[in-house]
Parts: sequence; structure tokens; C-alpha cells
Amino acid sequence: MATATTYGARDHARAQEGTRTEAMPVVPAGTWPNPPCEAGHLVWAETVAGGNYTHRVLARGSELRLTDLRGDACAHLLLYAADRPWERLNVADTVKVQWNAYLGEGQLLLSDQGRVLATVIADTSGRHDALCGTSTLVRNTERYGDGTPQGPSPAGRELFKLAAAKNGLEPRDLPPSLAFFQGVEVREDGVLDFTGSAGPGGSVTLRTEQDVTVLIANVPHPADPRTEYVSTPLEVLAWRAEATRPGTPLWEATPEGHRAFLNTAEFLAARGIA
Repeated sequence: MATATTYGARDHARAQEGTRTEAMPVVPAGTWPNPPCEAGHLVWAETVAGGNYTHRVLARGSELRLTDLRGDACAHLLLYAADRPWERLNVADTVKVQWNAYLGEGQLLLSDQGRVLATVIADTSGRHDALCGTSTLVRNTERYGDGTPQGPSPAGRELFKLAAAKNGLEPRDLPPSLAFFQGVEVREDGVLDFTGSAGPGGSVTLRTEQDVTVLIANVPHPADPRTEYVSTPLEVLAWRAEATRPGTPLWEATPEGHRAFLNTAEFLAARGIA
């Protein structure tokens, strides 16, 4: 089909309607094959290519499942309170308040206001990182020869800038991020050991405890020792569910977590939300 004219280009573009590729968002989400919930509850269905990014605003009580389809995805994640972007994921507080540098089921993702943005409610991978952040333009240029978002080896921070801009945020609004599906361990001498992936099919599910803006960059972990830029597709699914309630095991699991949930509940109640 000729695309040299405006009419030809239009006809070519329209002919693509209904085409599905390996990596793309599916709209409406309910048409996703074999959804993990009732099709009408699915609100986000997308496969993110390696070296790409995505973003979405999710309502409080949504469940977000990330799946490493082939074993070399790395989901770098940032969270913001949807209508208050100055309240955002604080990786340092997430680690120190819970006395745990390793992410997994039962961990809370905290803001610097002492409130819960999301909780990890399921994890079949166990290979995650809260210490290293994401890759940068300088580092990727040194390592792969390019780190620009349009190049062959995009840096995570550069992709986060694009996702942030689409949500009214600026580069200065980008704090350190978490990484799922590529792990790091701290040795006794303080050296970081890259433990890599647990293999294809690993997933992690988060529950949002406030309305949140989600930014995801699917790029190689900065500690990955491979000289090649290796990044494979990431599946992203989200559906309507319920926020964590008082009296549930997760709410009562630790004194620190209990206080963070109370802080969140008090804040939401003052706004007439919960």
C-alpha cells in the first residue's frame, strides 16, 4: 500500500486497526486473553518491550501484576500519590522502616510521609532490588555506546523522564526506583552481588493502598554484568480489587507496618475517602 501521499498514509494506518503485536497495550483491557480476574474488572493490560516504558494511574485497591515472560525483564518502578506527586515512593524509608533491604511478599512500599502507597501481596520470583536504582544516560553510553530513549540501549532514567512528563512531572521529580526480577545481594564485606533472574514466568503482584501514578521502565539492571543490552518483554496487568483492611494479617504483620497503615487510614479518612 502506497504511503507517499496523505491519503495513502491514512489508508495504511487505518488498515492496521485490530493488529496485535508482541508488545503493546490492549484496549479495552477486558479483551486480554485469559484475564486473571473477571474481564470487566481488568483496567490495564499491556506487554512492555525490552528497552521501553509505560505508565498509568490506578485507583486505590487495584492489584497490579508484573510478569517476567522470558526471564530477562527488569521492571524499574516508581509510585506517586496520584493527586499529590510530592508524596512519592521513598526507597530509603521502605527499607529502613521495615528493617529489610530485600523486597518480597508482605513488604510495604512507603512514601516519605510514613504512609503506604502499595503492598507486595504475591511474589514467585524473589529476585528484586531496592538498592541500586535504575540505569543512567552516562552509564549506558559508557557501557553500550548509547543511553538515549530513542537509541538501541535506552537508560531507565531517560525513559522515566518521558513517563514523568506525560504525567505532569519533571526530571527533578524522579527519586530512586525499585527493580523487580533482577536481584542484588549484599555480601558481608558490603560488596553487591548481582543474582540475576529467577527465570521465565516469575511474577509479583502489588496492591495499591492509595490512588497512585505508576511509572515503569523495562531495562537491564545497572549491575547486570553482561556487555550486551539484554531486556525481554514484561507483562503488566491490573484489575479492580480492594485495599488492605484493618485486622487482616498484612495490616497486623509488624508494628512498623501497622503504624504505616494507620497513618494512611487517618489521612484518607480526613479526606473522606476511607
